[in-house]
Amino acid sequence: MEIFNKTVLEKIGRQLKERKETIAVAESVTSGLLQYAFSQIPEAATFFQGGITAYNLAQKYKCLAVEPIHAEAVNSVSKEVAEEMAVGVMQLFHSHWGIGITGYASPVPEAGGKLFAWFAIAYMGKVRMVRKLVLRKGDPPVVQEKYAFAVTEALVEQLVKGRSGRRGGRR
Repeated sequence: MEIFNKTVLEKIGRQLKERKETIAVAESVTSGLLQYAFSQIPEAATFFQGGITAYNLAQKYKCLAVEPIHAEAVNSVSKEVAEEMAVGVMQLFHSHWGIGITGYASPVPEAGGKLFAWFAIAYMGKVRMVRKLVLRKGDPPVVQEKYAFAVTEALVEQLVKGRSGRRGGRR
């Protein structure tokens, strides 16, 4: 069973290698799926610095410098938390690119029973894009896979955009 589109992963690897740039990942809701995906790309060690799965607020604060008061108020799931995770992992691993993702893979009261995630992609210390993913239903493993797949697709878009103009700023 293939979780990820091999062509998308190869594009990510090719873009990063051509640019001589690196990437790191901070995951919560996807529980390491993105790290797994990047490790499957040929020559991953040339661009994949590593990742962290930070599942609770204490680790998000300690390892990724997520602002704890806001994070506690939103159960560590918000646009801001995803952005802080992306920038934090970039700093932690000294990478050019950082991805942060947090959300819900199963219905919980804190989310009103909804399935959603926030993810952010940062480059050179600045958030380039942030997006909310919303799913109607699904088993948690399938939901996690869909979130991770969406992130890889968005990363390809950002890498391609970066070729034509690196000063993209926020979207």
